[in-house]
Formats: sequence, C-alpha cells, structure tokens
Amino acid sequence: MNITTMTPLPLEGRFPQGLQPFPNPDTDHIFARNKTKSRGKHLLIASIASVTAMCFLAVVIFHGYVAWMLAYPFVAPLSSNPNAAIGVEYEDVIFPSKSGNTTVSGWFIPADSDASEPARSLRTVVFSHGYGANREETWVPMYELSKLLHGLNYNILMFDYSYASKEYKAPATGGLEESQQLLAAVDYAKSRGAEDIVVWGFSMGAGTALQAALQTEEIDAMILDSLFIPSSQALFNNINQFVSLPNFSLPLIESLIPLWTGTSFGSIPASEVISNVYDIPLFIIHGTNDVKAPFQTAEAIAEGQSHLLSRKWIVPDGQHEMLFRAHKAEYIQRAALFLSQVNQKLQTDRA
Repeated sequence: MNITTMTPLPLEGRFPQGLQPFPNPDTDHIFARNKTKSRGKHLLIASIASVTAMCFLAVVIFHGYVAWMLAYPFVAPLSSNPNAAIGVEYEDVIFPSKSGNTTVSGWFIPADSDASEPARSLRTVVFSHGYGANREETWVPMYELSKLLHGLNYNILMFDYSYASKEYKAPATGGLEESQQLLAAVDYAKSRGAEDIVVWGFSMGAGTALQAALQTEEIDAMILDSLFIPSSQALFNNINQFVSLPNFSLPLIESLIPLWTGTSFGSIPASEVISNVYDIPLFIIHGTNDVKAPFQTAEAIAEGQSHLLSRKWIVPDGQHEMLFRAHKAEYIQRAALFLSQVNQKLQTDRA
C-alpha cells in the first residue's frame, strides 16, 4: 500500500517557492514601466500644448504686425518744396488739429507768390493727400496741380496727415483724427483770409474730406479723385493684394488695431459718408480699373447728390490716382471748368 504524505501549507503568507502556481510578478519593474509611459504621455501632451501655444502666439504677433503696419504705413520723406519744384514762394506752417490731439505741418502758397505779404486772393484750395503718401504725392502729381492752381489765382495749402509726418508722428485712424486735421487746415485757410475753400482730395484723403464735410459748413466745394472710403473690409482687400490672408485674419486685425490707434474700424462713419447728400458741389473722378477702391462706390455717392454743380467723371480703364497722368489735358479742362463754375456761383450768392 502506497502512502502519500501531504506537505502542510500555511493558511497565511506566500506559497513556498517551489510550489507557487503563478510566477511572482516584478512589481517594481511594472511600476517603473507604467511611470515611464505616464511620463511620456504627459510630455507628449505638454509638447503639443506648447507647439499650439507657440503657433497661436506667432499668429497673434503676425496679425499685430499687420495692424501696426496699417497704423504706421511707410511714407517716403519729403523730397522737394514748392520753390524748388515749381518756382513759387511758400511758408512753412504748423497748427494743432481740431481735436487738439495731434499737430499738423505743411506749406502755404499765397496766390501772389509773395510769402511776406498777406494773400490777396480770397480763394484757397486745400489738398488732402492719400494714405501712404505725404503732401507731395508725386505720382498724382501734386506739384503740377499746385502750379495750375497758382496760375488760376488760388492760394494753396498742402499739409501732411500725422501718419506721414516725420516731426509729429501719429497713427493712421481711417479718417477719424485725419478729418480733425483737415478741419484745422480749413480753419487755417480761413485765418489767412480765405472766403471760398475747395478741398481737393485723393484716395483716402478724398474719403477723409467727406468725413470732414459731415462736420463743417466751411468747405464750399470738393474735388474727389479715386475716392476711397476706409472700412475694415476695404483695407483687408487691399492687404490681400500684397499677401494672401485667411478669412479669420480680418476680425483678428480688427481686434488688434485699437492697440496701435486707440480707435476701431467700427468708429469710422463709412455708411453715413456714402449715403449722405452733401449741400456743396462735389466733382467725383474715378477710374473703372481702380483695384484699390471700386468705382461703383464713387458712382453711387455721385448719383446720390442733388447740388446743381455736382458731377462725376468715371474714366474707362482709369487706375487709382493715375487719372491726371493718363488724361492730363482733359483732367485739367474738367477741373478748371468745375472751379470756375463754383467760383461764379459763390460770387453770385455773395452779391
């Protein structure tokens, strides 16, 4: 008879080494492995978050730079002066903006060509230059128009908007502060004896002239060449001509603009400028091939006017601010006729 002897097992504790039913797990190794996996997962999440944050920061910095460039556009320094360019005497003038927040500098050219004597003419043209340019605006060209006006016995006031000024730099505001600077220029012309004032504006300077006309009755007529009404969409469309931006860029740029200018696009009275019926003569000149400012907007403003002397000249294939160069003789003829009729009307009303 076989007798099997059973080895007693403890009720508590571990199996004897030789009798363990499963291998003894290496808990330290498992813990270390899990800890490594967890650490790797956290590092991956942190890396993704860091890259995302860096990309977001880069996007914000880039759009902040675009907003800054809009507020402080590059403007070439003045290259000449009225005496050197067209042989007429002039004065350097400085005056505060109507708002008192900025300072304006420019040139006053008396009609009699003698800056030491009070201007004899009671008529003054105030030039309102475009965005990205200064008072010379050579591609228009402003000096040639000044020579024409000087020959027609007009005083001339040429000045820099503050974003174009070297000495009195201030951000561009889409016409909000610029209209205050233009109003100050009109007041200055009045202080020099002007009774009749014509504002001759180009591009955004023309849009600024319309903003100013909403706020004063001291402007008697306006010539508006390549009229540009500043708005967030209009500026965005112009930026896209140089660098293609996604649609989300527009609200981002809009939100960043106030950091540099202290004003927002929403403050610009674009709708009012377009829909207003002005009680002064407007001569609106625009080209159909203007890629910066659609001619349909200028045409709509012109058609909405009711003054007897208001008119428009929509130039086929005309380009932005290049209408004088392309059609010099006709441009001068039309502008001179408008000025003559305005002058005659003002004299008749005054008599």
